Amino acid sequence: PQENETKHPPFQYVMCAATSPAVKLYDETLTYLNQGQSYEIRMLDNRKAGDIPEINGKLVKSIIRVVFHDRRLQYTEHQQLEGWKWNRPGDRLLDLDIPMSVGVIDIKTNPSQLNAVEFLWDPTKCTSAFIQVHCISTEFTPRKHGGEKGVPFRIQVDTFKQTENGEYTDHLHSASCQIKVFKPKGADRKQKTDREKMEKRTAHEKEKYQPSYDTTVLTEMRLEPIIEDAVEHEQKKSSKRTLPADYGDSLAKRGSCSPWPDTPTTFVNNSPTPAPTFTSAQHNTYSVPDSNSSSPNHQGDGTSQGSGDQLHPSATIQETQQWLLKHRFSTYTRLFSNFSGADLLKLTREDLVQICGPADGIRLYNALKSRSVRPRLTIYVCQEPLRSIQLERQDAGNGDSSNGAIYVYHAIYLEEMAASEVTRKLALAFNIPLHQINQVYRQGPTGIHILVSDQMVQNFQDESCFLFTTIKGTVSFLTVYFILV
Repeated sequence: PQENETKHPPFQYVMCAATSPAVKLYDETLTYLNQGQSYEIRMLDNRKAGDIPEINGKLVKSIIRVVFHDRRLQYTEHQQLEGWKWNRPGDRLLDLDIPMSVGVIDIKTNPSQLNAVEFLWDPTKCTSAFIQVHCISTEFTPRKHGGEKGVPFRIQVDTFKQTENGEYTDHLHSASCQIKVFKPKGADRKQKTDREKMEKRTAHEKEKYQPSYDTTVLTEMRLEPIIEDAVEHEQKKSSKRTLPADYGDSLAKRGSCSPWPDTPTTFVNNSPTPAPTFTSAQHNTYSVPDSNSSSPNHQGDGTSQGSGDQLHPSATIQETQQWLLKHRFSTYTRLFSNFSGADLLKLTREDLVQICGPADGIRLYNALKSRSVRPRLTIYVCQEPLRSIQLERQDAGNGDSSNGAIYVYHAIYLEEMAASEVTRKLALAFNIPLHQINQVYRQGPTGIHILVSDQMVQNFQDESCFLFTTIKGTVSFLTVYFILV
């Protein structure tokens, strides 16, 4: 493409490994690597004069990762890597060959992130990072009988510049390439086999394939494949319906898809759990960029999402931005800056996963569909004084009215099968200060009082009904008694 048709990338990453000759002309390149062998990735400054002047004379940070190429494995990446770690204790999926690397500074690895390494480098100086991939493609295939086709991986490089507070969290550029990893010398044999197969093809058939290049250029991720997938998916959904001619153009106007969200809010961690940290030999630490998102908790009062929490097709661009912020998707407000409610709701689950990544993509899809978390246990509780409430019931048959005692119950949804969870939810449902509840008992046979424990809660039947009463104890403490009805 012409320079005025595409954004000029500020950096270029070139891996010194030959591409396969058995790749169709318009397909992405594929490179074969040997397990544990060091491969050079040259970090090149590709800026034009005047581009990104704020990094002149400064260092930038790059994170190199090996990730899955197949979407099926991206959904279960955590489980796949945990399984690999279990089978290969003490090993890493990706390492940096420090003695061979040139121009890299402050190299750090994270014991909990086995597939990533990070370092600082100066764009004005010659920089080469030598990587070693220790996992092989056939380790993640479902069958292990020999002769299986290995799964492809991706080598991905994300580069960041320093912010005003001194942290390297401002995303500059990302690029990746497709690879397959073989046992030692297996990549050389596979390359030779592909070359021999291509030599046997006719000249006309060879025109349909790419030549083999001595090096592999990591390419930027663009939104165009996602646009094509979205249009194709919408067309397949209904053969009777014709999409507007500008449907693909309207998606394209929403900007490019960065594999790493490009706003600093990405790296704010509001989770109470500590973020994993990169550690170096000098005991320096670096907090891993963590999306400020987590699965939404089930509401304490047991109600599902109301109409105010649901994004409507009629929502304006501004209302859509507010909805994203409210549901902890601030990372993607810039990406979806021109989306209305209808635009966002048109995107499929696959579209969102490709745009936002597996974790946030699935979470955003569930939020758009107003899917709440199903509780582990539901019980119904009625406070004993409420038994005196009298509600008139109209007899539909004879029109007579009669008074009857109505038990008014509250639904209690438990996410944890624990006695403390029962106490907390009771206090919330009946407006009782939690610190005033001393003990919770269940009335047993012959009226005995049994202390409610975690084991008892775990043996509650789902949708059990309880009456409860409170007894005032010393120092304003309350004792709650359950009566099973």
